[in-house]
Amino acid sequence: MPGKDDNPSLNKAVFDRFGSESGRMDKMVVHRLGMDTSGLVVFARTNAALRGMNSLFRTRKVTRKYEALVCGHVAQDSGSIDLPLMRDYECPPFMRVSTDEHQRALIGLDADVVGKKMLESPKESLTTYEVVSREDIDGNDVSRLTLTSISGRTHQLNVHCAAIGHPIVGDTVYGYNGEAAANGGLDEASLPADKASADLQQAIASASAGKPMCVHAKSISFRHPVTKEDLSFDCSAPF
Repeated sequence: MPGKDDNPSLNKAVFDRFGSESGRMDKMVVHRLGMDTSGLVVFARTNAALRGMNSLFRTRKVTRKYEALVCGHVAQDSGSIDLPLMRDYECPPFMRVSTDEHQRALIGLDADVVGKKMLESPKESLTTYEVVSREDIDGNDVSRLTLTSISGRTHQLNVHCAAIGHPIVGDTVYGYNGEAAANGGLDEASLPADKASADLQQAIASASAGKPMCVHAKSISFRHPVTKEDLSFDCSAPF
């Protein structure tokens, strides 16, 4: 999405058309997109709508679907990724899949030193996926997926895709040689047989270098908290 100052004339036109009770559009953002994610964002026009939308998101009554390109060909046409997430004590401030081993590593750590968030209990996290197509980038296998984040955790889609051996194309944090723990924090032996090899991930990383990460908030559906109208919006992926 363009930054708020990229097109001042457009921004003023949007505010004139959709101005809020608060007089501050930035105060009326209902939700935010993940890092480097393009696509749909919801703004509330009134404080009543803002409160109602916040409630819908808290109670998971908003359906959001994402489109992503991931490394390698995902073997199953559809499936789910049910892996709890935790703060990464080795690579802060990123996230990783929580395991018993990683939880034991937190024992004895001082919250005043590492921060309270680092010691939070693991968060149950569920992502479902469907394979839209199996494609290639410069001859390198990739899959186009529809992803649904059921639980909406921080960096959930990035970690979950990496944890099944198919990191998102262009993900320089959770993907190949990224800043976060490899494979979403899982051992190589824990990955499925259809995982993208290190060589393939490296080739895709080289082919996509300097380009935006390939994850896009494609659709969003919810019941309007004030009018009770069922609404659905769709926006095509730019990749």
